[in-house]
Amino acid sequence: MEISRRRALQLLAATAPSLALRPSFAQSAPSLPIASGPFKGARASLAGYRIPAWFADAKFGIWSHWGPQSGVEDGDWYARNMYIQGSPQYNYHVETYGHPSKVGYKDLIPQFKGARWDPEHLMDLYVKAGAKYFFSMGVHHDNYDMWNSKYQPRWNAKAIGPRRDIVGEWKVAARKRGLRFGVSEHLSNSFDWLAPSHTCDSTGPLAGVAYDGVLPAYKDLYHDYSGMPADFAKTAKAMGRVAPSWWKQQYFNRIKDLVDQHQPDLLYTDGGIPFDEYGLSLLANLYNLSASKHGGKVEAVYNSKTASDCTTGTCALDRERGVLDDISPTPWQTDTCIGQWHYKRGIKYKTAKKVIDLMVDIVSKNGNLLLNFPLPNSGELDAEEMVTLNGITGWMAVNSEGIYGTRPWKIYGEGPSTKVVIASNGKEFDPNEGKKPDLTAEDVRFTTKGSVIYAFVQGWPNGEAVISSLGNSSPQHPAKITGVSMLGRDGHMKFRQEASGLRVTLPASRPQTADIGITLKLTTV
Repeated sequence: MEISRRRALQLLAATAPSLALRPSFAQSAPSLPIASGPFKGARASLAGYRIPAWFADAKFGIWSHWGPQSGVEDGDWYARNMYIQGSPQYNYHVETYGHPSKVGYKDLIPQFKGARWDPEHLMDLYVKAGAKYFFSMGVHHDNYDMWNSKYQPRWNAKAIGPRRDIVGEWKVAARKRGLRFGVSEHLSNSFDWLAPSHTCDSTGPLAGVAYDGVLPAYKDLYHDYSGMPADFAKTAKAMGRVAPSWWKQQYFNRIKDLVDQHQPDLLYTDGGIPFDEYGLSLLANLYNLSASKHGGKVEAVYNSKTASDCTTGTCALDRERGVLDDISPTPWQTDTCIGQWHYKRGIKYKTAKKVIDLMVDIVSKNGNLLLNFPLPNSGELDAEEMVTLNGITGWMAVNSEGIYGTRPWKIYGEGPSTKVVIASNGKEFDPNEGKKPDLTAEDVRFTTKGSVIYAFVQGWPNGEAVISSLGNSSPQHPAKITGVSMLGRDGHMKFRQEASGLRVTLPASRPQTADIGITLKLTTV
């Protein structure tokens, strides 16, 4: 059948994004156009970046780590582990849906609906809990974009599943309430992360029968391994970031599309800056767009998990489920979750006490806490998540003055927990939060704001709070304290600043937040 030139051009335009996925269309040199501005996609240029003050002031963000894997409600990394014979998620998948050679991840994506997802209501809850910024999932390792993606036209939230621009709706809700808005990208790890979908069972009745990842019709989801070593699918490491140049170009195109469409204040990558000039160009584009919106001032933040990325400007350090040992000279961030990253039915969540203990420890060290509340398929927080969220809300309503806009004191804290040494595993991913002891009434964390010192006492001492670091003979040589009060209570408290420490007489009645912790406000001269 003969078609017109106009129709031929229309067909070519419609298929162009998907053609970029294929190695036969690879370019000899990368095409990395970025917004004009002060930065170029090179480390020497990006070394001039400095973290904006708003990030250092904000201290607390909430994240929605949500996507099609949440639709299954069986926890983290489902889209990978369902293809690993013998794993709990493989067994669950076979029992619930069928063998992955017949029913694969592509078949689960349509069941991700978010039928009761109300971003406006959820954002009200997060603002009430004290969040100053909010993160949306942009794209996870599963290769599914949570926005109306130009370069992933078949597998995005507008095209299949909820059929809504999830990132866009989160952005509107956040900015309407004055929150800074961020997006996370995990796409940089996707090419090798999905490799098990190209393998097969090694034992059993279907041994040797390939999983659905090898189907040519679904290369735009599971990736095209043409040109890769024959054993790539069996040997690829989940977070190895081994990918051909055509895939790196696809990565750049999609994340640039995400940033250009939604103009985030923050961009988080699951690892270090990926793929050399591809990743560096994305940073430059993010910062240049921000400068154009803010009169030449860069207000954007990029989070990297590689410390060496962040030592010469460039970006802000992020520690996944980990906390630094001491005060950092530059602002940084811990990202963690109250449970698993993706929703899992029946899991036990962090308590509000555990979250606040983490928060005050992090903030005392010049850091921020980014906390994920995993949504189920419905898009609503479950009852136990609300218990944790309400506990955080109650504590922050009383004590947030000592959090926002503060900076570290001379030391981050005192008490038994400061004497516990947790050896680093020497790796980029060093999840030490679960190894740290719970904070008690003997543990204190400090922040400052001007001439005021805030002392977070993480429990309720019997009758008197004693803070040795604030004693007249302390090595910290504290200033003279002229007044002590407790956040949430009117009036001043009796105190004595002695050689051995500051002694504060506590009221007979316990405040409502005492089981989590109290905050003493200390004025100095």
